[in-house]
Amino acid sequence: MKKWGFTTLIIILLLIIAVSKLVEQRSGSAESADGLIQEIALRSSGQSLQVMEEQLYTGDLLLVNSDSPIRPQGTQPDVTELFGHSELTGPASLLERDIRLSRGVALKFVVMVDAAANEGIEHFMISSGYRDELEQSRLYKEKGSDYALPPGYSEHHLGLALDIGSTEGPMAEAKEGKWLEKNAARYGFVLRYPADKTEITGISFEPWHFRYVGLPHSVLMKKNNWVLEEYLDMLEEKEAISTTVNGQKYEVCYYAPERLSELKIPKGRDYALSGDNRGGLILTLYP
Repeated sequence: MKKWGFTTLIIILLLIIAVSKLVEQRSGSAESADGLIQEIALRSSGQSLQVMEEQLYTGDLLLVNSDSPIRPQGTQPDVTELFGHSELTGPASLLERDIRLSRGVALKFVVMVDAAANEGIEHFMISSGYRDELEQSRLYKEKGSDYALPPGYSEHHLGLALDIGSTEGPMAEAKEGKWLEKNAARYGFVLRYPADKTEITGISFEPWHFRYVGLPHSVLMKKNNWVLEEYLDMLEEKEAISTTVNGQKYEVCYYAPERLSELKIPKGRDYALSGDNRGGLILTLYP
């Protein structure tokens, strides 16, 4: 009996260890799955929503490049001057007094640089933000095509993009640049022109140029090493995906121009709509 009891005890202990390891594995899988995508069916139920043509050219996911010039409605409606508004700059300094940016994006930028400051990274400087076509034209004439885009083809027209510098040195080498490259996606921002994507973006490496696209898009782009062009192509191909970021589940659906009439919003869900500046529309359903 004693031998049988001892054997039983050993078996129970082995079962406990096996269960513990299984829980750890599942927990680890859930952690590593954060930001991964899962294909789902394009949403076919919910409340229908009529989409106006101008909505196809507004939003956080607009692609502006040499093939897709900005439309007038593409500029964020809340572009504002940053000088004299510490709530819109946080610990960052301004290179010039007349820098402007979307107010909503500026507030998210402050959350990001405040988080960096808590880690001792606090020498940020905003060197450029929103530019109208006249400002871009002057820059293009001054710098030339090797260093600037022609008016109408720059992300700076959106109010969603800003050039971030460091008062400590070049962004490619400064702690501020390295921190942003690693952490910006957590706050909805992406490094828009990485060194390894110049053939896709058509723009040389710009370690200072960050663009707001919002969650979960920024995390998906970072995790999969996608630039905006690649991300939009993926959405167009898959049509609908779900992903979990920070324990929160998001759904993203892409509607091609010919399927816009099928757009439906589930009752009680928070959502955002953005055009891609190519005729398609992206629906993001929030947790």
